[in-house]
Amino acid sequence: MHYKQNNKERKIYLQGLRLFGNTLPRSVKSILKKNGYNYSEIINKWNSLVGKEVSSFSYPKSIKMNKGNTKGTLVLAVQRGNEIIIEYSKNDIINKINSYFGYKLISEVKLETFNSKNQNEKNKNKRPETFKDLNKKIHGIKSKDLRNSLFQLIESMKHE
Repeated sequence: MHYKQNNKERKIYLQGLRLFGNTLPRSVKSILKKNGYNYSEIINKWNSLVGKEVSSFSYPKSIKMNKGNTKGTLVLAVQRGNEIIIEYSKNDIINKINSYFGYKLISEVKLETFNSKNQNEKNKNKRPETFKDLNKKIHGIKSKDLRNSLFQLIESMKHE
């Protein structure tokens, strides 16, 4: 047995062995305490949990847990126009997630809508402005080789 003093832990270890929980960084411990692994598991299994139809227009945005790590609230991002389908299948989603984990993890589902068509149009409008700004900045570069290669890169991005 020996006594470690240099790691802010005042515990006695046998032959330098430590508990696995003590070797984890504090940020990872806080995620595990907040059931962050449950959120990642829901994201990974979203298609199989709720089905292809529901997963095609919705995805889990976050999970908000109460202090006892029970009665959590699942926040779903739903494409505009499909809110009614999710609203009618809330209980089914809750039951499927809770049966997957084996205990009552989720007790409520909240919806947040997003409009995918408007987001694509906004991104298209931003591209030409950014190319103009890049062209102005590239003209300030002294190296001709670098300047020419950057212009070629921008031209190839414009044609995509």
